[in-house]
Amino acid sequence: MSRITEREVNIPSGVEVVVSTTAIRVKGKHGELSVPRADGVSAKKQQDSLFIKTKGTSRHARAMTGTVNALVQNMIKGVSEKWEKRLQIEGVGYRAQLQNNRLIMQLGYSHSVEFEPPQGIELTLPSPTEIVVSGVDRQLVGQVAADIRSKRPPEPYKGKGIRYQGEYIKRKEVKK
Repeated sequence: MSRITEREVNIPSGVEVVVSTTAIRVKGKHGELSVPRADGVSAKKQQDSLFIKTKGTSRHARAMTGTVNALVQNMIKGVSEKWEKRLQIEGVGYRAQLQNNRLIMQLGYSHSVEFEPPQGIELTLPSPTEIVVSGVDRQLVGQVAADIRSKRPPEPYKGKGIRYQGEYIKRKEVKK
């Protein structure tokens, strides 16, 4: 059995962790998040550390201990320094712009594609072909980035579309 959850979770300065009977709350300079306490998982705060341990020996309790540990670490990182995903737009005439917190993209369709981010997500455009999705909640940042990418996923012949920064697109040869 892995002992990764037996390690302590360090709490950096500027981050406040509150452990209650129903949830674990993390508050920092960028926002506040909480995760519900799972059955069979105990959490105890001591000074600048948080100890998440398994109560009992059930398989579900052991699995949830690791899950809660990972979620708390992600929340701590999110409220102290935001999570961020970068997307690149490839293609002739493909570009994006922000208008009133709405992302408007020209993606080769006959119409422009609009995307309104959910609350807690910040979109920035360093250039017309680059989109930066940032926020406190790691899951939400990843989901929004995936939603934007799904508007025009990269195609395998020319590589046109929206891709994650650093993503490799396996190219196909043209029919001969």
